[in-house]
Amino acid sequence: MIERPHVLLSAAVSLDGYLDDATDTRLVLSNDEDWARVDGLRAASDAILVGASTVRADNPRLLVRSPERVAGRVAAGRPEQPVKVTLTRSGSLDPAAQFFTAGDAEKLVYAPPGVVTGAKATVVELVDLRAMLADLHSRGVRRLMVEGGGAIHTQFLTEGLVDELHLAIAPFFVGDPRAPRFTGPGAFPRGLTLVESTRLGDIAVLEYHATPEPSEVDILRLREAIALAENCPPRTFRVGAVITGADGEVISTGYSGDGDPANHAEEAALAKLEPGDPRLAEATMYTSLEPCSSRTSHPRSCTQLILDAGIPRVVFAWREPSVFVDCVGAETLEAAGRRVIEVGALAADVRRANTHIAGVRP
Repeated sequence: MIERPHVLLSAAVSLDGYLDDATDTRLVLSNDEDWARVDGLRAASDAILVGASTVRADNPRLLVRSPERVAGRVAAGRPEQPVKVTLTRSGSLDPAAQFFTAGDAEKLVYAPPGVVTGAKATVVELVDLRAMLADLHSRGVRRLMVEGGGAIHTQFLTEGLVDELHLAIAPFFVGDPRAPRFTGPGAFPRGLTLVESTRLGDIAVLEYHATPEPSEVDILRLREAIALAENCPPRTFRVGAVITGADGEVISTGYSGDGDPANHAEEAALAKLEPGDPRLAEATMYTSLEPCSSRTSHPRSCTQLILDAGIPRVVFAWREPSVFVDCVGAETLEAAGRRVIEVGALAADVRRANTHIAGVRP
């Protein structure tokens, strides 16, 4: 898999999850102790990222404030300030914004092809977040601090690209639906584990780390499996499957009806590999739907095929609905000692692809 920086997402929110209120004056959600904490996080980072909307609305400087911390960076052979990073679709950024004018840090602007910002910064073509992170890694960024706003938080979290979340919670409510929220709607496939809580006056700071499973790679490959279902013939149960080796790289793919109209997705993917392929002993099967545990079209169920192939790990999005049979694929695999991970946050995409099947609702 492509290397990327460690991503720390940092935000301050009200008790009801707002980043600000709806007035023209910036709502203060932090105190001096919390600002010092954030300054320490910035000093430990190689780059700080905010969205273009945050550059326009808040005009942040994105600098390490403490002279002692700046001196510490220099003593360690690092630049005085972290690289500043932003993303823009339109290129509508004011060259006089403090993002560009404050400090001598390197500035990177990721934008679609052909977009011109007019500001003094390096503009890099933006493909997607993963490509951006890979580019940052190639530039020596090993630790990236993401400071918002809500759309950026949502993108990073739904893509499973956040390794740490530091959340400062201010002791009041905003209660205005017009105000910007910490995140917007989305499918959030990775859980978080609370590792530390700190009291700074009346502000509570919660530090979370992303749970190991599903991993970023799991989310990426499962989404690829879900997308493969678009290739299924009409009127079939639309399912896609991806098999990866131990390194997370794809070794086979399949979808319902691939190769044989009666093939299930997992079956089609396995049929493209030689029986006894040594890579299967450390493989992961990604399938948009729970593997079937009984069927009449072929002698062996997909669950049995996975067991016979020796695949030790299965990741799926949606439990097979009781439209045709009562499936116990996940339970059977677990009983046989296989690692089974259900990513229910992505199940809605699979349901929507199968609403043509009687009894399936989006």
